[in-house]
Amino acid sequence: MNKRHHEIVQWVNLQGRQTLQAVADQFSVSVQTIRSDIRLLAEKGLILRSHGEVIPFPHRENISFDQRRIRHAAGKKHIADLCVSKIADYQSIFLGSGSSVAEVASQLTSFQGLQVMTTNLHAARNLCEHPDCELTISGGRVRMRDQDVIGGDAMRFFQRYRADIGIFSVAATNKQGYLFDFTDEEVMAREALVEHCHYRILVIDSTKFDTESRCLWGKMSDYDCIITDQQPAPALLSTLTYQGVEVLY
Repeated sequence: MNKRHHEIVQWVNLQGRQTLQAVADQFSVSVQTIRSDIRLLAEKGLILRSHGEVIPFPHRENISFDQRRIRHAAGKKHIADLCVSKIADYQSIFLGSGSSVAEVASQLTSFQGLQVMTTNLHAARNLCEHPDCELTISGGRVRMRDQDVIGGDAMRFFQRYRADIGIFSVAATNKQGYLFDFTDEEVMAREALVEHCHYRILVIDSTKFDTESRCLWGKMSDYDCIITDQQPAPALLSTLTYQGVEVLY
C-alpha cells in the first residue's frame, strides 16, 4: 500500500462516507485515479465502495474517541441540544459510551439534583465540575482507546442501579433500523443499561446510517426516543412513527 492509499484509508475512517469526487478533490487527483485506488483498497478489505461513494469498512475496529469526537462535531452538538430537552431536574440518568453521549454530558450543567451513573470516562470528566450532580462511575477494566469501562464490569454496574433515563449510542444502523456494535462486550453493557432504565434514548449521528457492523443488537423501534442530526429515510421514519417511537432531528 503506497503513501496515498494509506492516507485515503485514514481520511475516510475519520470523515466517514464520501463521494469519489470528494476524495479526488481532497487528494488533488482525478476521479479516475481515485476510482482505481478505491477498487484496490476495497479488494484488500480496507474500505467499501457503494454507488459512487466510499465508506469506512464496518467490520474494522472502531476509530479512536478523539477521531469520533471531531468527526461530524456540529451534528453531535445538535443531537446533544435536542437530547437535553428530554431531561428534567432531579432525574437519575444512565450514560453509555461514545462521543455523542459525552457531548450530551457536557450540556447537563444547567440541571439541578441530577444523579448520573456512567461507564464513560469522558462523560464523567465533563460532569466533574457540575455544581449539583451526584456522579457514580463504574469500576473495572478500561478500554484505553475510548476511555470507557467495558464487558462484564460495565454490565454488572448498570444491573445494580435503576434510572429514569438511559442515554446511549451504537456503532451503526442499517436501512431497516437494525442496530449494530463492534464487539459483544459493548452489546453486554448496553443491554444492561436499557433494561434498567424507565425511558430509553438512542443518540446516533447520520454518519452511522445505512451501515452495519459485526454484532447485531436490536432495532430502533425497541426504544422510546431516537435523536439524530438528519431526517432518517422516509420509510424508516414512517415505521418508527407508526410504532410510537419519538424521532427528533
